[in-house]
Amino acid sequence: MKIVYCMASVYNPGGMERVLLNKMRWLAGQGNYELVLVTTDQGGLPPFYAFPQSVKMVDLDVNYTRDNHRNPIFKTLGYLRRRRLHKKRLTALLMAEKPDITVSLYPSESSFIPDIKDGSRKVLELHFNKFFRLQYGRKGLLGLADRLRSRQDEKLVRRFDRFVVLTREDAAYWGHLPNLLVIPNAALPFPVVKKTENSRRVIAVGRLDYQKGFDRLVDAWALLPEGLRKSWRLDIFGQGEWRQMLQERIEKNGIAGSARINPPTKNIFREYAASEFLVMSSHYEGFPMVLIEAMACGLPGVCFDFPCGPRDILQDGENGRIVPEGDIPALAKAMEELMADEALRSRMSECAAEVTRTYSEEKVMQQWIQCFESLVP
Repeated sequence: MKIVYCMASVYNPGGMERVLLNKMRWLAGQGNYELVLVTTDQGGLPPFYAFPQSVKMVDLDVNYTRDNHRNPIFKTLGYLRRRRLHKKRLTALLMAEKPDITVSLYPSESSFIPDIKDGSRKVLELHFNKFFRLQYGRKGLLGLADRLRSRQDEKLVRRFDRFVVLTREDAAYWGHLPNLLVIPNAALPFPVVKKTENSRRVIAVGRLDYQKGFDRLVDAWALLPEGLRKSWRLDIFGQGEWRQMLQERIEKNGIAGSARINPPTKNIFREYAASEFLVMSSHYEGFPMVLIEAMACGLPGVCFDFPCGPRDILQDGENGRIVPEGDIPALAKAMEELMADEALRSRMSECAAEVTRTYSEEKVMQQWIQCFESLVP
């Protein structure tokens, strides 16, 4: 069976990239799948993660991101021009490759890919949630565009042979669609790394942008008792356009001695092993892969109650804490609770590691195999 995956790029160390990598590794290991990864904005950069050599990688050289700095009118015109180029080049590629299944990870081709009559069955895979376009609360023309595109999404997803979301919570938002499936991301068994005992470190991982909300985490850290901040530290791992702003916020809050921003690492499991628990301050997620990975390493999670994911994964008080969305003092209080109670952290750690059973790679990938074989027997 030949499967084409479509994604904007794979040069960043993001969760979607890791999920796609793990999925392709598993499929490539089965020996009966031919895999093609098609990107639009790779720009000649190498993939951040090493994909299997058997995966054919093609970049269409569309480069949507080159118009990001322009004003809304020129950005829209540039997007429409690049989308026409994208459709032309992707159509030619699919006609030549003749895949059995084409999977869109919800970048720009999702708007036109059902129209490409190459004979493949089309699957749309959403790694965000139904309301992801509205999370920024933008005003004016951009806000109007966000609302219009959200309404268009409800019609768009029906055009695919299968529409896959990551959580039961998000599935409920979309309603009863005949093509809707819920397939979560897998929790891989983590590499054997010796756990650092009582490391007194809190970890956060993700892109430094609005979605991950690390400004809220920095503000919550500043609310902790000074004595705790002197004996603990917060390490944030990531890159992005908010780096300078977050560093300035850390210094303004007077917590530079205990809060630090670190570049991305390819050995994140080693960093999990040297931490006590993970904090997620996101405004929204599709399915927080960072939370799954950290819990697989025995780290409890402390999260805002953002859509979607925490309530599918965490049991509040058992393997972590969920606090009301946006309640920064409550986030600080939950962190303080775990930092002050070693026995509580130990109990939650044991429960957190059970996530590898609930979301095992074998269980999750068998759901994907069933999805593919239901489309191409």
